Amino acid sequence: MKKTFKIFSFVLLICLSLTGCKKQRTKLVIGIDASFPPMSFMQDGKITGFDVELAAEVAKRLNLEFEAKPIDWKNKDKEMQQGTIDCIWSGFTILEEREKQYAFTKPYLSNEQILVLNDDTDITSLSQVKNFVIGCQSYSSAENAINASPSFYSSVKSIIYSDDYLKALEDLKDRKVDGIVMDSVVAKYLITVADEPFVIIDEPLAHENYGIGFKKGKEGEELRNQVWQTLQQMQHDGTVTAISIKWFGQDISKIN
Repeated sequence: MKKTFKIFSFVLLICLSLTGCKKQRTKLVIGIDASFPPMSFMQDGKITGFDVELAAEVAKRLNLEFEAKPIDWKNKDKEMQQGTIDCIWSGFTILEEREKQYAFTKPYLSNEQILVLNDDTDITSLSQVKNFVIGCQSYSSAENAINASPSFYSSVKSIIYSDDYLKALEDLKDRKVDGIVMDSVVAKYLITVADEPFVIIDEPLAHENYGIGFKKGKEGEELRNQVWQTLQQMQHDGTVTAISIKWFGQDISKIN
């Protein structure tokens, strides 16, 4: 028995050392925030959104099975390191500190961090914000934008952190917070499409770009390149434009 096991182990070792025995990728699993409309969210019991549709089409063109996996946003780094997802594709902002951990694609969409208030407010600029209770998603680029804006940070009374934006928006409706710092693409979608009773202060705290984050290293970077090249093809043949118009009413992509 021991001899058989040794022979099997030796053969397996040789096989793994040969390129012909390299495990073939069969699936693309993207990590998403499932409460982030219109990028990735639940609708009629199914996961959908701009990012989800883009990713599903990329997987189809790469002949890969596709899965959009909802993750706890504060555990996204852990999910990536453990290999439970192949990338984070859910309005993922490219930040300097994140570039140390992730192999990002080029930007595919622009975004801003903005302040959202109930529509009965008299506030029209950030300078008028005094002693507000502000909500935002924890471990998000909104939190980074608040921390990177000393004048705004010092003007607020306190910050309430939520696990997701939908909870933060409910807090705003219920007057548990006075305003929310969040992604403009989400806020504009909720106001124009979902007809939510909010207004946007037309003075962003931060300008940023969305990218798709992969694991650093040869395997992750090869997959990143394949995904980006496929997105470029989709841009050139009009697929990205069609998906963008569906969700935003116009083509706002930055892919070229």
